[in-house]
Amino acid sequence: MKQAYLAIDLGAESGRVCAGALADGRMPLEEIHRFPHEPVWLPTGLHWDTPGIWREIVRGLRKAAAWASEQDAVPVSVGVDTWGVDWALVDQAGELVGLPHAYRDPRNQAAYEKVVATLGADRIYQTTGIQFMALNTLYSLYAHQVADPGALAAAERLLFMPDLIHYWLSGELAVEATIASTSQMVDCHTRDWAREMLAELGLPAHILQPIVSPGTVVGRIRQALARDAGLPAELRVIAPPSHDTASAIAAVPATGDSNWCFLSSGTWSLLGAELDGPCVSRAAQEAMFTNELGVCGTTRFLKNIPGLWLVQECRRHLARQGRELDYSGLTRLASEAQQLQTLVDPAHESFQTPGNMLEKIAAFAGDSGQTVPESPGQFIRCCLESLALAYRDKLATLETILGRRFDVIHVVGGGGKNELLNQMTADATGRRIVVGPYEATALGNALVQAMAGGDVRDLAELRGIVARSFESTIYEPTGGSDWNPAAKRFMAICR
Repeated sequence: MKQAYLAIDLGAESGRVCAGALADGRMPLEEIHRFPHEPVWLPTGLHWDTPGIWREIVRGLRKAAAWASEQDAVPVSVGVDTWGVDWALVDQAGELVGLPHAYRDPRNQAAYEKVVATLGADRIYQTTGIQFMALNTLYSLYAHQVADPGALAAAERLLFMPDLIHYWLSGELAVEATIASTSQMVDCHTRDWAREMLAELGLPAHILQPIVSPGTVVGRIRQALARDAGLPAELRVIAPPSHDTASAIAAVPATGDSNWCFLSSGTWSLLGAELDGPCVSRAAQEAMFTNELGVCGTTRFLKNIPGLWLVQECRRHLARQGRELDYSGLTRLASEAQQLQTLVDPAHESFQTPGNMLEKIAAFAGDSGQTVPESPGQFIRCCLESLALAYRDKLATLETILGRRFDVIHVVGGGGKNELLNQMTADATGRRIVVGPYEATALGNALVQAMAGGDVRDLAELRGIVARSFESTIYEPTGGSDWNPAAKRFMAICR
């Protein structure tokens, strides 16, 4: 009977429950259940619908039990990965202390400015190695303390979103390293909480749970849940690389490429390199690159880029106008639009909050003296070309900081399905683009669970399994010269 590993993968727009069974050096992945989710506005701000997410997870676990029975497989473990930085508080009885806030809540900006003024940017970066964004846990937690000090006083533990789901699965509390490292509250050198820095902000130390490595067995599934879902009573709950990017990068099939970097493509794009330790040089700080913890003691040195978020928001805006278009349809319209007419800075502050994305892009174009897009295809092409040029810019910065050239960019994640963006990225960067697997996050999650169980030896073997399990798609640069003047225009509007 095959052993199956259940991967719960929660993105900022949707979630799914997947299953992987390891056999003959391969792990095919089966999507068992997918569901949409999004934050909701309440009088207290922007919150995640955590009860709704949990309901869908349980539904997916029931389906996974049925799938395992049909496949003559036995589920042996389950693990959760999610987007970064967001957190929850639980009290002594294990109850949630309020619904978790979503990272795009606008209340974080004032806290960000206050914390940086108090501690100093140099100290924060040299300690944590994390780039400065108002959405980081450090600032949202401080904002919460200011807005609702009673909540922190009532809290027993702080858990990040995947840690919360692991707790609901097992009844055991654990904070996993890769997700904790996104918070800007962890010392990137010691891989433990930056306690002195947090104490100076008056943040309570007692809520900080010990940090565990990816692949740690948190516990076994709660028996009531096992009975409800039809899962084995001995099913282990294993903390995978609980930050979705960490799971995705673990599953990069870079078996023969020595000079490779990665691009995790989804709502956010994350471009960077895997290092043996943190890089907190002055150049890295000035470029606002981030050092997040990875699998097997590695560091993910990367730059966060607001990725397909712009496209997703354009689609939502069009839907509210009564124009329902799927992503493939939008990409087709973009491919038919004239190239390199309008460019935007994906990281511009006006694009970081939900709502009215078409109007925001039009305003940016008008203010910068560019052609204002009119059709859906023109808006989407603007977003995709701007992303490709952002990748080009950040790749050049990455190479300068590390003193290395990367010949290959491995693209993993669902954004790799956008063939138009892949070719734009090859043309804009002049590098070979190797795409796949699309399901890298769930795959890395499941395979690290297998590593915890002794069925995968190390990271190199894990990546070999990925390479054998999935076909990669390669995009070569076409040599178009229009991207060079476009890059100069892009840099001018980003200043």
